[in-house]
Amino acid sequence: MSKIMDEGIISVIKYEGPNNVFAWKHPIEDFSMGSQLIVHESQEAIFYKDGKALDLFGSGRYTLETQNIPLIKDAFKLATGNESIFHAEVYFVNLTTQMGIKWGTDSKVRLFDPASGLHIEIGACGSFNLRVIDSRKFLVKVVGTTNDLNQGDILAGDSGLTSGKFKALIMNRVKANLARIIKDQNINILEIDEHLDTLSDAMKISINENLDDYGMVMPEFFITTIMTPDDDPNFRRLKQQFAEKTLKVREEEVRQAEAEAAQKRKIVEAQTDAQLKLVGAQGEAEAVKIKAQAEAEAYKMQAFAEAAEMQAKGYTYQQETARQVGLEAMQNGITGGSGGGSGIGDIAGLGVTLGAMGGVMNMTREAMNPIMDKSTDIGSNVGNVIAGNVNDSWECPSCGTKGITSKFCPECGSPKPVQNISWVCPVCGAKDITSKFCPDCGTPKPNVSSGAWTCSKCGTKDITSKFCPNCGNKKED
Repeated sequence: MSKIMDEGIISVIKYEGPNNVFAWKHPIEDFSMGSQLIVHESQEAIFYKDGKALDLFGSGRYTLETQNIPLIKDAFKLATGNESIFHAEVYFVNLTTQMGIKWGTDSKVRLFDPASGLHIEIGACGSFNLRVIDSRKFLVKVVGTTNDLNQGDILAGDSGLTSGKFKALIMNRVKANLARIIKDQNINILEIDEHLDTLSDAMKISINENLDDYGMVMPEFFITTIMTPDDDPNFRRLKQQFAEKTLKVREEEVRQAEAEAAQKRKIVEAQTDAQLKLVGAQGEAEAVKIKAQAEAEAYKMQAFAEAAEMQAKGYTYQQETARQVGLEAMQNGITGGSGGGSGIGDIAGLGVTLGAMGGVMNMTREAMNPIMDKSTDIGSNVGNVIAGNVNDSWECPSCGTKGITSKFCPECGSPKPVQNISWVCPVCGAKDITSKFCPDCGTPKPNVSSGAWTCSKCGTKDITSKFCPNCGNKKED
């Protein structure tokens, strides 16, 4: 390890041994001034005198002279007759991180599981890394007077016969903290592998609190395995309880998920049904509206056509209506209708008839006086009603507008409803029919009398009077 010249004056001091050594003492203790000291990058060299750590050298090559070893120079007296020789001990300290040092509990750790109330015993093992951070403190408190210190001396003594220097410290920290950490953090022993990093970090912190006093640090501490007592009846009961609990929790989660899915399905079905009903109602309302608008448009077109026809013939709608009513009244009044034909009833009927005829023929009151004075007032009132001089308001069945006096609704254009006399279908028995055909079976409305006829001029059907109400054509015999 060192080289001494034959004269014994110049020597080379260095260490190039294995890397698993923490500290190594140079076998030569007598050196001469001018000796060469070589310290590698990962080392430190310390000179001892009388058990005291004196001069410290970092990495580099040094020629030992009085100016670079002042503490050694002051600590000894040169021998008589040979001032170049001095006596000292030289230790080389390895500053690299020693990795993969194995450890394991030498006995079981008793653990109480609060969840099950059972006591079980567990073991643990792993590895750690170790490094010297203070050479003086390390040599004084750990190495002492031994010639070297390697990894094997950390947890076991020479040949494993004696206890290692840090075995008691590490075992005490592992046993004292393992059960406590598991309890404090409520770690399930059956899921312990998921928490090995947490346990390892806690152990490292606890052990480093003491290692600092020895000039060392443990950068990493690893728990790789937790030995569980698989043959212990209590441990088997604990696993069975945990399995049953897990199964019940899972079953409850499945039932809850199924209930939530069923509830969501019902909500979706209800929303879908409501939307379908809303769409159906909107469709029906739209259909009714379209139908009403179509009917109103058809009625309006028919009215315009009739108005154009009447305008072409030279009379107004009021005159046409008065003419039709007058013809009907004249037919019923003159013929007596019910067959009585006498008294005030005949006079009233005749008055109505003549009054209507007066509206049609533009007769004067003087022309009607020779026949009946009283009939004038009655006829005049009938004429006013027919001419539309009386305020006859109505309510729109489509949009609900009230007080309408015109023939069409000013809001939606719907025509004024015609007050038809309802009838009963002779085929299916449907009642209160106001249309020309039965809405249930399609049977046409029966003639009012057997004497109904069809106008050969304009085609109007079911005429019961002697003259056509549309064109005035006389009934053919």
